Amino acid sequence: MRPTPRLFEILVQALLLGLVAGGVLFALQTARARMAAQGIPFSFAFLFQEAGFSLSEGVTYAPGEGFRPYHPGDAYWQAFLTGFLNTLRVALAGLFLATFLGFAVGVGRLSQNPLVRGLALLYVELIRNTPLLLQLFVWYFAVLLKLPPVEQALRLWGAWLSQRGLFLPWLEATPALPAFLALLALLGGVFWFGTRRGRLGARWRFGLLGLFALLALLLWPPFHLDLPARTPFGVRGGLEISPEFAALLFGLSVYTAAFIAEVVRGAILAVPKGQWEAALALGLTPRQVLRQVVLPQAVRIALPPLINQYLNLTKNSSLAVAVAYPDLFSVYNTVANQSGRALEGILIVMGVYLSISLTISALVNAYNRKVVLRWGL
Repeated sequence: MRPTPRLFEILVQALLLGLVAGGVLFALQTARARMAAQGIPFSFAFLFQEAGFSLSEGVTYAPGEGFRPYHPGDAYWQAFLTGFLNTLRVALAGLFLATFLGFAVGVGRLSQNPLVRGLALLYVELIRNTPLLLQLFVWYFAVLLKLPPVEQALRLWGAWLSQRGLFLPWLEATPALPAFLALLALLGGVFWFGTRRGRLGARWRFGLLGLFALLALLLWPPFHLDLPARTPFGVRGGLEISPEFAALLFGLSVYTAAFIAEVVRGAILAVPKGQWEAALALGLTPRQVLRQVVLPQAVRIALPPLINQYLNLTKNSSLAVAVAYPDLFSVYNTVANQSGRALEGILIVMGVYLSISLTISALVNAYNRKVVLRWGL
């Protein structure tokens, strides 16, 4: 009996998977044997030992205390958690900024205005052909560290800017936040039930829900505005954005946006020209054609390559060590040098980066399927 093509493919894939798994296991066994020969057992028990080193910023979780700032008396696993949260923070903010900037530059590359088109082209060519590490150095050493000292901090519409970072007005939760959220959930459930029963229309539901939410916001404010202010000990209050975080965020966002811009430009050009002509023939303006006809189709085309750029941004965040930002990889370097657990630590780091990448890929693919069902593309 001759094997079918499908069975042959399964056998080949199973063989390749077995070879890869065997290679990984062989490498791990070899590493464990060499560690045992040097009297270093392979174990993750070190994670519960005291770390003994400080980090410039970040929070961690402590049983019985919740999330709080990290301090040197915490365990190694808490230091890894701080690095993971710092990586997640800069990655999520970078994805948002890079997407927004990339779409703007990508559309600008197709502008009818020669000045806008030329500036967008200059931005893409300059950023894409310059190493990311060099750009991080420029942002950190040539821009942010050249700002005025904290004694001469610049005030910008309620914010303060200096070498110590950017301090922004920020909302802080009040003790009334749990009660406000519970009331909002209760009102939402009541109005949803009323709509399901046919007693309230959607317009009435959202209108009344917004009215009651506004009243609750005025009576039990869940947040209060924390304004930064300059004191004899520096600027205090508000949201503090350190120069290390800002340099990494700006560098990753600007660098990745140049690649996203080319993805967006290619996706727009991939939309058939007849779509433009048909929409213009119906009386739509060029801006309406772009927003209502072309971009919905271009998004569907751009999503697969966008996933690659999002994953690259997340993995490139490991360059944070160059600007002294305590991300996951930077924490691993310190842990490995101090505890000697390089193999265990790198396995943790690889697992975390793999989990983040798979999560981003799954979310974007889910959105991609939603776009297909919604627009029928």
